Amino acid sequence: MPERAPPTPHFLVEPVEELDDDDLAALCEATDAAIIDGGGFGWVNPPGRRALETYYRGVLLVPERELLVARMDGTIVGSAHLVKPPRNNEAQSFAAQLMHAFVAPYARGHGLARMLTQGVETRARELGYHVLNLDVRETQTAAIHMYETLGYERWGMHPNYAMVRGKVVQGFYYFKRLKQRKTAAPDA
Repeated sequence: MPERAPPTPHFLVEPVEELDDDDLAALCEATDAAIIDGGGFGWVNPPGRRALETYYRGVLLVPERELLVARMDGTIVGSAHLVKPPRNNEAQSFAAQLMHAFVAPYARGHGLARMLTQGVETRARELGYHVLNLDVRETQTAAIHMYETLGYERWGMHPNYAMVRGKVVQGFYYFKRLKQRKTAAPDA
C-alpha cells in the first residue's frame, strides 16, 4: 500500500473576545513554552498556570486591548495584543501598539508569526490607526528580522531595556505607517 503524505496543517489568526477552557489551557501552554524558550513579553520564568489564566482573562476585560490568537489545526499556539491608546491621549490617538506577540516553539516555521503580525496590522487599519508601534529585545533576532522585512522601521534603542538571567539586554523600538497621515496646515 502506498504511503500517504501527512495532512497539511491548517493555520488561522483571529481576534478573540472570550476563551473557553480548552483555548485558555492551550494559550497558557503555548505561553509557557515561549517563555521557557526566551520569548519575552516581560516574563523570564513561567509564572504558573493560575497567574497566566488570570492574566489572559484580564486582557479580555480591558477595552483598550484586543487579543489575537494564532491557531494550528484549531489549537491556539500563539497570540498578540493590539493596544489602543488611552482615551485621554488625544495627541497620539492615531497610533496603536503591537505587544506581547509570540508563537510557541513547537509551532514555528510555518509563517504564523508573520500571519499574526499582519492580523494585528489589519485590525489596526480597520480601527482607523495610522501607525503601529512595537518594541523587542535585542536577543529576539528572528522577530527583529521578520518585523524589518514587514516594513517596520527601527527608530530607537534602549541600552537597559530588560534584565534576563542577570544580564542587561538592549531593546529596539519600531514603527510602521499603516496609512498616510495628513499633516496639519501651517499656521496662517
